[in-house]
Amino acid sequence: MKKGLTKREIKEVLKILQELYPDAKSELNYSNAFELLIATILAAQCTDKRVNQVTEELFKKYKSPEDYLVLTEEELGKMIKSCGFYRNKSKNILKTCEILVNEYDSKVPDNREKLMKLPGVGRKTANVVLSNAFGKDAIAVDTHVFRVSNRIGLASSDNVYDTEKDLMRNIPHKLWSDAHHWLIYHGRRICKARRPKCEICPLTKYCLYYKNI
Repeated sequence: MKKGLTKREIKEVLKILQELYPDAKSELNYSNAFELLIATILAAQCTDKRVNQVTEELFKKYKSPEDYLVLTEEELGKMIKSCGFYRNKSKNILKTCEILVNEYDSKVPDNREKLMKLPGVGRKTANVVLSNAFGKDAIAVDTHVFRVSNRIGLASSDNVYDTEKDLMRNIPHKLWSDAHHWLIYHGRRICKARRPKCEICPLTKYCLYYKNI
C-alpha cells in the first residue's frame, strides 16, 4: 500500500481544500488570546459548539486571569460542567490563571514552550493559541487533522506528534495554519470518523483511504 502522496499530489490536495474552505478559521468564539486559551482548554474531548455555549456566559463575567481567581474549583466546575472532565479543567484553568498573574503579568505568552508549561495545555492547545491568537505558523493536530491527513496521505503516522512532523514537512510553512483549518473543516463536514462521505468528496482522485476501500 502506498504510504503517502507525491509532492505534486499534495499540492493538488491543498489547492482543492483551499478552494473548498476559503474562509476556514477557528470555530471557537473568542476576542483575545486569553479567551482562546480558556476555550481551547475547555474544548478537550468536547465540541466547539458546546464550548461556545458555555463561554458565551463565562466570558461576559470573567474577562481576565484575576477574575477567575476569585472562584473555587467547585464554583468554576459548575459553570463548565457540560464541557466534560469539568473537575480537571476547572483545576487546570485556575492554576493556569494563577501562573499567568504571577509570572506573565496576566498576559498569555506567545511561546510554545512557555504555553506548554501551563496546566491543561499540551502541544495541540499551544499550537492553536500560537496560530490563531498570535498569527504564528503552526499545525495543531486534533482528532480531525490526525484522521483526515492520514487517510488522504498527507501524513503517514500512527501518533499525533509524528503526524504533525509529517504535515510540517509536506505542507509549505506559510500554509501551516490555513491547512490546519482546512483539514478540520473537511473532517467535520465530509471526512467523518465513522461514515466518511466519500461520494461527495472532491479528493477521491488522490485519497489513499478511498483507493483502498
